[in-house]
Amino acid sequence: MDPRQEVLAQWAADQIEQLYQYIIPVQMVTVSGDASFRRYFRINYTQNGQQQSWIAVDAPPEHENSRQFVDIAKVWSEAGVKVPKVLGFDEANGFMLLEDFGDTLLHPELTEEAADGLYKSAIDSLIGLQQLPKTDNIPAYDRPLLDREMDLFPDWLCEKHLGLELSVKDRNMLTRVFNTLAESALTQPQVIVHRDYHSRNLMVCNADGHQHSSDFIGIIDFQDAVYGALTYDLVSLLKDCYIKWPREKVLNWLAYFKTHSTKASAISEDQLVRDFDLMGMQRHLKAAGIFARLSIRDGKHGYLNDVPRTCGYILETSKLYPEFSDFTQWLEHTFVPALNKAIK
Repeated sequence: MDPRQEVLAQWAADQIEQLYQYIIPVQMVTVSGDASFRRYFRINYTQNGQQQSWIAVDAPPEHENSRQFVDIAKVWSEAGVKVPKVLGFDEANGFMLLEDFGDTLLHPELTEEAADGLYKSAIDSLIGLQQLPKTDNIPAYDRPLLDREMDLFPDWLCEKHLGLELSVKDRNMLTRVFNTLAESALTQPQVIVHRDYHSRNLMVCNADGHQHSSDFIGIIDFQDAVYGALTYDLVSLLKDCYIKWPREKVLNWLAYFKTHSTKASAISEDQLVRDFDLMGMQRHLKAAGIFARLSIRDGKHGYLNDVPRTCGYILETSKLYPEFSDFTQWLEHTFVPALNKAIK
């Protein structure tokens, strides 16, 4: 263990002793890192044949706002949203001890046979989340934030990663596209938005059952939550950067959402589909830019493998709406060839 990990392990062992009177070895097993600076470790303990486990989190305070995670977890848990309970928190060091939701991420469970039930469970959980009232610690997903996110696409992916030189005409075209996408997001009903509600941030917590229910899906990694567009988390889930489904299936799940969400049921089907599609373009522009930034700035090159799928969503959606015809042409004739060249 590195020195920081050793300190975390001792702190976590002390927390568990205080909470449960268990004297446990000061040792942890690495669970994962993610796109941030956070690291996750599991602590296992067996007593009288019964195994218990906890998750210890290392979130360096100079990089991560753990206070936001802790505050949101408390409010959401008390409201019945299935998030891990925070059992211990050292704000100065950026250490947390969390309830362990297990190892079963949604992503590998999404087989052809299981996907329908699992997605409906995830949508049920999302609808519950969207019913929560706005709290003061949840910032607005406002125009400046939407614009900053979309700017990641030209700045990090196009120019820094692909080496494209964007002309004034290109920039003006992108500005028009970004304006349309931002206006669409801001005119949708506004709700609590997890902001990364996808298959790698959702846990299957009750794999024994086959019927979907809101308790089936556990929600993690929610510290960046905002108050924003109704379709944002839904498009994160159904047009996932890490897995792709035929549009017919996606629209069927969108219809399920419309049927079960009070807010969505008040919107016409055509409008909801458009809101969903345009929100997806905004998110995928952001995500593709972030994947490039993770490679260039942070040395996390694995995310580049997800860029073609993510940008494929952008092009597919752009083709569906005539107002993006200039953008579609630019994607097909300038951007995609540069991306394909970089892949080779």
